[in-house]
Amino acid sequence: MTTTTSPDPAEATVVGPPAGSARPSAPAPTATAPAPWPDLVSAALLGTERRRPPVAVRAGQGAAAALLDAAAVSTVRRRAALRPAPAGERPAPAPADPRPPLPPAARRRLSLLLADRGGAGGGSRRGTAPDLTELLPQWLAAAEGYGYRAPDALLPALLDAARARTDLRPAALALAGPRALWLARLNDAWRFALRGIGGPAAPPGDDGAEGVRRRWEEGLFAERVALLTALRRRDPREGLDLLRTTWATERAEDRLMFLDSLREGLSAPDEPFLEEALSDRSRNVRATAAELLSALPGSALAARMARRARTCVGLDRTAGAAVIAVEAPHECDAGMLRDGVAPTPPSGRGERAWWLGQLVEAAPLEGWRARFEGRDPVAIVALPVADDWRTELHDAWCRAAVRQRDAEWARALLGAPAAPAQAAEVAPTGSSRDLTKLLTVLPAEERARWVAEFIATHGLSDAFRMLGVCAVPWAEPLGRAVVDALDIARDAGSYPWSFSGVMGLAERCLDPAAADRLDMLTAVTDEPEGASPGSGGYWSEAFLRLVGTLRLRATMRTELAPPPSPGDDGRGAP
Repeated sequence: MTTTTSPDPAEATVVGPPAGSARPSAPAPTATAPAPWPDLVSAALLGTERRRPPVAVRAGQGAAAALLDAAAVSTVRRRAALRPAPAGERPAPAPADPRPPLPPAARRRLSLLLADRGGAGGGSRRGTAPDLTELLPQWLAAAEGYGYRAPDALLPALLDAARARTDLRPAALALAGPRALWLARLNDAWRFALRGIGGPAAPPGDDGAEGVRRRWEEGLFAERVALLTALRRRDPREGLDLLRTTWATERAEDRLMFLDSLREGLSAPDEPFLEEALSDRSRNVRATAAELLSALPGSALAARMARRARTCVGLDRTAGAAVIAVEAPHECDAGMLRDGVAPTPPSGRGERAWWLGQLVEAAPLEGWRARFEGRDPVAIVALPVADDWRTELHDAWCRAAVRQRDAEWARALLGAPAAPAQAAEVAPTGSSRDLTKLLTVLPAEERARWVAEFIATHGLSDAFRMLGVCAVPWAEPLGRAVVDALDIARDAGSYPWSFSGVMGLAERCLDPAAADRLDMLTAVTDEPEGASPGSGGYWSEAFLRLVGTLRLRATMRTELAPPPSPGDDGRGAP
């Protein structure tokens, strides 16, 4: 009599009979190779009636039972094939985070915000409920201001949210603290945390110079960028010295990223290195080095560009009144090429105008006072320009003001927003001028006042990007100007969905204290003749959502406030 080692006929193996017994006349069945696991899974998913399982079926046994038997045997075989192995090295313990924990209410709020980060849907009408996804960045920024640390249990969800949205990363990693780096080294999905965006990016404190050098030579590219950025924040010269040690052996794309890191703490001691980079074999590296040098008004490159620009732009001595005369370059010589001037213009631009713009953009703005007989920027900008060069020249001055962060020139080029004629002149047809970038050069309060006056005069149609660069929460004059413009649009019966972007910005940027005075706008009003159908209901819904969001933001801010200390009268610091 025979016995088998497996209930599956496909796995049956004949064992010889005991001594003295008769050998069976039938030949022993041959062991067959087990069916592949994916084939078993496919048959199970499709069903044995639609796909014949790749196993032998015994007499009286159904195909489904045979499939289950084969799956059981395959599972045992797979488990039995694992051999014991030495345990892997345990990861180092997570570093301590001495910052205070979140208050309980704020912890619950963070959990809700992270759970809702998928959004509420993509319909055109969002209802009156606040959009928690858009409130998460503000909550993170407020928590960072209090110096809290994230709860350990919420760190994975916080890192997942930061991985999905790059705008969350600085504040999310600052809240997560050093344990975010510890987790990132254990999970490739969170490696972005090693790039030094946010709070965890800091140079090693205890490793000393040798530890810094080892991390620079052995680290991943993202870790090296983070290290260089952190060193530049702490000591710009130390970061530059570290970069010099391996500069010649770096890849072109890596040299470009490392060079861009020198924007942190850029100063005169960086000039010799950047001058050397002007001869780099990579065109992009040369262009970046030239841009950085032109941002140093005292650099040799800035002086060379100023000399070239002065030969092209000056006062016309033959005219009776003061007029700016322009004579654009006739060629792009070798010196201009070395200093970062791109020889080939984009489509639709003339060569000479293209070269002129680059020269003026890179020339220090402070040098134009002497060129125009001591006139200040406002007077220079007001001068007429001969031969239709005004737009080209002013556009180049705008780019120079942004690059050199010169608020006086930015103010002159922006002009007065409340004057329609002046505002139209700021960005004439065909201009490449970016008013939003110019606004970023102004102090925050002045920027908000300028945009508020612009909206009061010209409405919201051209102000969306300007609003995006204003400090949050919006200053009172700016918030009032936005709400008034929205109210005017509603009363005029304007198409409501065209203002959804501004309304979304208002939900995130208006001061929460404005909620009470906005209550009057939540009522459904009569639609004026010619208004978009249903606009009254939409505007009411949008203002209800705005008021609800502002009140939720106020509640979130209250939840983040630390509990009063013993003996505190509850009124807080004076």
